Amino acid sequence: MLRNGAAGASSPSGKGANRPVRVWCDGCYDMVHYGHSNQLRQARAMGDYLIVGVHTDEEISKHKGPPVFTQEERYKMVKAIKWVDEIVPGAPYVTTLETLDKYNCDFCVHGNDITLTVDGKDTYEEVKNAGRYRECKRTQGVSTTDLVGRMLLMTKAHHSNIDEDMDYRKHTDNFGKCPKSHSPWTGVSQFLQTSQKIIQFASGKEPQPGDTIIYVAGAFDLFHVGHVDFLEKAHQIAKRPYIIVGLHFDQVGISITLPRQGWSFVPSHLSWEGGRGGNAKLPLVLIVIF
Repeated sequence: MLRNGAAGASSPSGKGANRPVRVWCDGCYDMVHYGHSNQLRQARAMGDYLIVGVHTDEEISKHKGPPVFTQEERYKMVKAIKWVDEIVPGAPYVTTLETLDKYNCDFCVHGNDITLTVDGKDTYEEVKNAGRYRECKRTQGVSTTDLVGRMLLMTKAHHSNIDEDMDYRKHTDNFGKCPKSHSPWTGVSQFLQTSQKIIQFASGKEPQPGDTIIYVAGAFDLFHVGHVDFLEKAHQIAKRPYIIVGLHFDQVGISITLPRQGWSFVPSHLSWEGGRGGNAKLPLVLIVIF
């Protein structure tokens, strides 16, 4: 079992009024994106301590098909999300009361979309029937399936001359586009960017006297363990680091990629905030440039 920080190093026992509320989430968390982070943010707000179970490659392959990221990569990515207090590698695909009791969790939280086993059974049926299930809002406009689909469409002719193929250009431009899309580059997001939403993901921590302010910038294409490793190393540069991460707008990123072949898969306003290493919380706004 892996933990983030010292909080919760010992599990509370008994059910008292002052006992912290322990929340369980589980999932594949493949190609960790803003939707995953938003789900965990909502789950953490329902209690005091969040435990996240991450399924193995074998379990995911059995019920859904092979994941893009390996289980070790997915463990590290989930552990890097700021709202996660503890992760459980190799969590079972079907959530049971036995699992909740084993980790002393009061209830589990999942998005308002159904998850099925290979046999077509609701993976949360047992905990739902026991009244130990809570639901949060699923984030519209982003999913692992959607990201994989966009990559497959765009990489099909990534290094070929597609200027002449207008049908292909039209097809990729329309992929995932909804009527209320605003980005001419991605055309996929249904996420409404508001000041309140941004505040929910901001750490609110101001630099203090004696802090070393470190600035890094980039596209952070499909946020992965390489990005996490990079930010960890940046965090180790100083004893008291305060890291500011700058991200390119979709249009800027596209202008510096291969001519006529650059596309953003995720619009720049989709926020993902993660971090690890003590109290480091590294705010990142996910954009993807290809």
